[in-house]
Formats: sequence, structure tokens, C-alpha cells
Amino acid sequence: MTARRRRFQRPLGKRRYRAVFVVVTEGSKTEPQYFRMLDDQVRNIHIDCTHPRTKSSPDHLLQWMKNRLSRTDLREGDEAWIVMDKDEWDEDDIAPLHTWSRESPQYHLALSNPKFEFWLLLHFEDAIGATTSQECLRRLRRYLPNYNKDIDSRRFPMQSIRIAIDRAEQRDRPRCDDWPRQPGCTTVYRLVQNILSKENQG
Repeated sequence: MTARRRRFQRPLGKRRYRAVFVVVTEGSKTEPQYFRMLDDQVRNIHIDCTHPRTKSSPDHLLQWMKNRLSRTDLREGDEAWIVMDKDEWDEDDIAPLHTWSRESPQYHLALSNPKFEFWLLLHFEDAIGATTSQECLRRLRRYLPNYNKDIDSRRFPMQSIRIAIDRAEQRDRPRCDDWPRQPGCTTVYRLVQNILSKENQG
């Protein structure tokens, strides 16, 4: 899928109606495509989604985000999110990102355990037992047979996005304060939930 990314421009002297989400992703293909898809579908928001050009370790994600924010004027209603997979990273790798997310109510960490494809799978099923990367991919290909990191926005209508939010929220009980420790859980739904909440604002 080739997503056409809308250019964000705030007319001088006028009220800005679109909230800005600065999103830094570990993945270089699937995650940017997904969030650019939302950028096209949801009114009153702009998603500035990027990823490190070379390495995607947690410390590189954090440094990339800090560099983005040094050039971005976050205003009231704007948010900054780091989106990453649990995969092989241990708690010492992830903890600095969580610490950063506590520095401001506008900063957030969204983590999928085991990986982002678990979030995609929730658009199609409850994903019970999809606790490994291999199982997430195997089951996702039931619905997207040719899936190879590219996604087709037509397979992710708004109805299925809202269903995925509900399913992920059910898994996130009790609500974790930092990141999902157990496989088969994701907090990406919180980011998507916040994006959708802006649609009718302004």
C-alpha cells in the first residue's frame, strides 16, 4: 500500500484545529503505514510518524524522539508517542523510555508484547494464545494471506479499529502503569484511542 501523507500546515493568525501526534516507531514499514492510514481517515489530527533511519533499539528510539521534539513545538492537545515491540528487549532496555514518558503528560510509550502484529491481529480476532511473534504472524496471515510488512488500508476499516481497541482494552486489565509484561497484550490501543478522540474536537 502506498499511503499519501497529508502535509500539516497551520495557517498563521488562525486557530489550529488539528492536534499533532509525534509518533516514533521501531518498525520502518508496517507501523508508519498504519499511522499514516489513520492520518488520512481521522479529521482534526496530524500524525507526524517517523522512525530511526538505521538502528531501532530502545535507546535509539528515545534519542530520535528527543531530536524530533527539539524541533517541534508541542501545544496543548498535542502528544508524543514512542511505539515499540517487546520482542527480545529486557526491562533495563525499556525502563528509560517509560521514565521519559513520565516527564510530561504529553509523552507516552506504547508497547506490544510480543510485537506490533499482535495489535493488527486484534482487528480480526480475539488473538487468544497469540503470545509469540511466529504465532502472531501465522494467524494474521489467515486474514492477510500476502502480509509481508505492507498493509492495505481497505482491510482496516474504522469499525475493525474500534473493535481492536475494545479487545486490547479488555486484555489490559488491570490497566498497566508502565508496559505489558505478559505476552498477548498491547498498549497501542491507547494511542489509537487518543487519536480517535480528537476527531470531533475543534
